[in-house]
Amino acid sequence: MYPDGKNCALRGKRFHAMMQYVFGRNDFKKALRNSIVITLINVPVTLVLTISLALLATSAIVPMTAAAAEEKEVTKPEKITIMVDTTLVNQANGRDAFEARWEKLTGIDLVINQPDHSAYYDVMQQTMADPDQWPDVLIMSSTYYSDFAANGALWDMTEAWENSNTKNSGRFTGDSVIEGLKINGRLYGFSPARGNGCVTYVKKAWMDKAGITKAPTNWEEYAAMLDAFSKLGVDGKTTYGTSAAGFIGNEAPYTNYLPEFYQDAYPSFILKDGVYVDGFTQPEMEAALARLKEGYDKGWIDPTTLTNSTKDCRNKFYDEQFGVFTYWAGTWATNLKTNLEANGHDSELIALPPIAEVGAYFDRIPPVWCITSTCENPEGVFAYFIDTMLDGGDMQMLWTYGAEGTHWSRAAETVLDKTYEEGTFHFLENLEKAGTLYTKNHIDPMLSLASFAEGYPDPKSVKEEARAASELFNANSKLAAIVPTTEEMGEYGAELTQKKNELIANVIMGKLTYEQAMEQFESEGYAAQSQEIVDSLNALLNK
Repeated sequence: MYPDGKNCALRGKRFHAMMQYVFGRNDFKKALRNSIVITLINVPVTLVLTISLALLATSAIVPMTAAAAEEKEVTKPEKITIMVDTTLVNQANGRDAFEARWEKLTGIDLVINQPDHSAYYDVMQQTMADPDQWPDVLIMSSTYYSDFAANGALWDMTEAWENSNTKNSGRFTGDSVIEGLKINGRLYGFSPARGNGCVTYVKKAWMDKAGITKAPTNWEEYAAMLDAFSKLGVDGKTTYGTSAAGFIGNEAPYTNYLPEFYQDAYPSFILKDGVYVDGFTQPEMEAALARLKEGYDKGWIDPTTLTNSTKDCRNKFYDEQFGVFTYWAGTWATNLKTNLEANGHDSELIALPPIAEVGAYFDRIPPVWCITSTCENPEGVFAYFIDTMLDGGDMQMLWTYGAEGTHWSRAAETVLDKTYEEGTFHFLENLEKAGTLYTKNHIDPMLSLASFAEGYPDPKSVKEEARAASELFNANSKLAAIVPTTEEMGEYGAELTQKKNELIANVIMGKLTYEQAMEQFESEGYAAQSQEIVDSLNALLNK
């Protein structure tokens, strides 16, 4: 018991402030520094020593050594809390059935916090601002992964992975993916699948209606197609060439949804000629913004792109509001096709190889499952949550296809006018989207890093259009890179990205000229912040 009965206060807000300071959380670093000092001044020296020793002793701060990991007995957790976006089936889509099946397979209570995909990273950041709210496990993109790992918020799972059943199963094929996730040789997150990327899909019926007989292979042809689509009009509605969830993506690779407009431009930090630069300040970005503004002004780009979510885009695509959609390869090709059919529209899509000026699509670093450093039993959570995802059997089926009887079945039955015999694997009708079938749960079977122990339940469950889109992407993609996190990146990165996104939008919509945007970038101090980050990244190259 702390003196004067004030243990609760110290173990509450003050302790959290200390944790945030130790972690180096950028949102709190400056604001809390003085608060921590004041707090320490007003408590006994013995208490300071007690807290200090506790901080040093906890694995939340100090990564566990290999020897310690081997000696520590893995205890089965009674409960695991996770935060995940809608890459896992949501509530309306049968999540309760997923959860019940997972709990039956493990005997562990699973608590799921699932913000909507479009709001996920806002909610995640708010949650991670307070260690008292941290889940045991959460999923995050590479952008956040490197930052949180550098700040001590993620448990080091390197040794756990090396000794895992998954790695040593003989079925695992993703060593290169895991190596790509390591930061300074250490692993702080796991993905059960490759990252994948986007390809550009074009509605064949729109090409026919516009009199376009050949798929575009360069920017001139692509722009001409968008122009034709914007003048097409379908069912009396105004049409646009393309749409996207923002002029710039909210996670790397940021140009994923409008690659033809960005081409060789990239708005964040990249290696160029052997040194790091801020792509936002390079000449290529000026040319990209000129193309984007032209597309916006001429109606090639849906004017609501700035505020669109990915769901908004999909629904507009199904509603025949635009004809070109750059979206995920693989299973999503089937999803787009089946939803167009469900809406009574022609569903034939042409997956385009990247136009000449793009060269290659980005294969992104996959979102990763991370165990937070406040998790009380990280070894147990790893063993029962992370290490079971690709078990080759029932759990892998659950993560890949969902729950039997809700998302898929082997029963003798008729689903959407197709009859199946007993024992034949088949998907069931989507609970959220009547008239369509499920295609996957969290793991895309074509991207999985481990095979099933007895083969896929039904090779025919992967539709031809999905396989073709995936093969096209794999043959025409380049791997995105994780940019190292530095103190300067942590200090300025989030605010800098926000400002860049604001300026990009304002230039595209004609609120600022490119020259005015860059002047504002300079005068408000963002150029200086950018240069500090560039210098810190290049300093790493010289070590």
